[in-house]
Order: sequence, then structure tokens, then C-alpha cells
Amino acid sequence: MNALNVSCTTVGRAALILCFGALLGCGARHKDVDPGAASTHTVAVEAAVAGMKSLSVTRSYSGSLEGEEQANIVARLAERVTGTGAQVGESVRAGQVIIALDKNGSSSQYYQAEANFTNAGKTLERMKSLYADGAISLQSLDGVQTAYDVAKTNFEAAKSNVELTTPIAGLVTAVNVSAGDMTAPGSMLATVAKIDRMRIVFNIDEVDATNLHIGQKAFVYSDTRPDTKMEGEIIQLSNSADARSRSFEVKARFPNTPDRWFRPGMYCRVDVQVSSRGETLTVPNAAIQSDGTSDRVYFIRGGRAFQRTVNIGLTDGQTTAITGALAAGDTVATVGVSTLRDSSFVKVVKK
Repeated sequence: MNALNVSCTTVGRAALILCFGALLGCGARHKDVDPGAASTHTVAVEAAVAGMKSLSVTRSYSGSLEGEEQANIVARLAERVTGTGAQVGESVRAGQVIIALDKNGSSSQYYQAEANFTNAGKTLERMKSLYADGAISLQSLDGVQTAYDVAKTNFEAAKSNVELTTPIAGLVTAVNVSAGDMTAPGSMLATVAKIDRMRIVFNIDEVDATNLHIGQKAFVYSDTRPDTKMEGEIIQLSNSADARSRSFEVKARFPNTPDRWFRPGMYCRVDVQVSSRGETLTVPNAAIQSDGTSDRVYFIRGGRAFQRTVNIGLTDGQTTAITGALAAGDTVATVGVSTLRDSSFVKVVKK
């Protein structure tokens, strides 16, 4: 009986030792598993080749019109309007009075300046006669002449404040006041413009700003008369962006219609063909991934995909110009890109 117990105990201990060894072996084999084995997972992607291409796309913008030459008649005093010298649609000559203000107004000083000028003129005539008779010196005459010149300047200034004239010949395109209205300094009372040729002023973003140039064609039209499209050209590009909108101001000039249908202040459309100015490196739009702060593509070589940061430019809706660490002939992933990581193993499949 004792021998049997000893034998069973020995067998039990041997079984325990074998089970413990098996567990240790399993643990050892678990440690031998490569933790990076998942990284060898191959991603199936579609790809395309980066190539040189001349991009051209038409952009449409909105802008306001102004005459090629335009003068805004602005009030310099707070006075009452006594009359208007022209109505909207009338042709006027340079120097013609467009708006007349009250000369008796408290701020005009018109009649005071006129009286001083008249008296200075009479004094000057008397002094010239005395000088001719040798009664006064040339120095005295010069002093009177200076006083006359000052009085004349003051009168002309006072007159220009109440008789508001146009500096250019053209068409009256706006009259914003009527007789009896009270003006405010700085308020625009009327507009005179030459409208045989017009300008459209519009704004573009920083991407398009690098692709526009002086002399580039522009086509202007109105949504209310879309069949009338006038060809013009860009004449001015702002060199700095607006601090608030971060956009660049552009001006294009174009001929008006024979019936002068386009008028200053109208809101119109302008189509501009934006070009890359020669061949540039492009990739399909699908190859570009963006996180809001940077743009990247996955460059494929040797069965692996490598992430490359790029700068994007003009796009025609299907391909986009890029600059960065790529060259023509490089292969980039276009489908399956969202599942890629830098140095992922890839298999290029056809569509």
C-alpha cells in the first residue's frame, strides 16, 4: 500500500512538472512573436504618375463698375443745397458747376472773401498809380500785390466750397441731393464719369493672385444681360492683400457697349482665364490629402508608400499643380490613400 502511494505521488509530480513546462514553453513562444508583424500588412492602392502639364481654368468673380475716369463731387461744408447744375445722363464739360450751396451760410464765408478780394483789387490799382508817379517805393507795391494774391486765393477757395465743379468732362452718372437738402462734410453729392470705357474692380484669393498678370484677358457681363459679354484686360494688380479679407484687389478695363449700357456702380461678373504660365508639375486631385494645415501625397517606390508634404497651386478640377519633394515620373497613390501611413507596404492594382 505504501509503495502504491509513493508511485501515485511520483506520477502526479511528474504530470505537474510536464504541465508547468508546457506553460513555460507557450510563454516563450508568445515572446518570440514579432510585435511589428502587423506593419507588414500590404495595402492595395491605385496609383498615377506625376507629370508636367500646362493648366488653364476659367475663374468667375463679382465686382463693381466705375468709369475709366471718374470724379466724385464731395461736400466740404455743412450747407444747404441751392441748386444742381446737371441731371443724371447729361454730358458736362470740365469746370462746370454741378452742385451749388448756400453762399450766405454760416460756414461758407463766400461774401466775406469776395469783399476782401474786391477791396484788395481796388487798393492794388491805386498803389500802381502811385508807384507810376513815384509816390511810393517798389517794396510798398510788392506788399500790396502780396495782399491781393492772398485775398484772391481765399476767395477762390471760398467759391469752390459753394460752387462744386467737375474736374473732368463726361456723363453725370449720379446726383444724390436735391435743392433744399443739407450736406455733411465728406458726403458724396454727385458723380461724373467717362464711360466710353469702363473698369471693373474685383478681389481674388492668394492662390489665383500668383497666376494673374497685367494684360491678361477678362470678360465682363451682367446677370441681367448675360448675352452681352465685353472683352477687356487686366490693368492693375494689388501687391498686398487686404488686412481683413486677405484678398487682392484687381482692376480690368473694357469698352462699353455702343448704347453705353454699362454704368458706374453696377454689380457685374468677370471671367478670367487663370493659367499656370507654362508647364508645371501636377498630380491627380485624389492623390492629395489635407489636414487643414498642410497638404501631402504618398510617393510609391520599392513596394512602399512614403509621405511627402507638398504645396498646392492651380487646379482645373481634376489635376493640381504642386511643388515639393516630387519630380515628373514619380508614382503617387490615388485610391486607398486614407488607409496609408508613412512607409506602408503597398500593392498597386489597376482600376
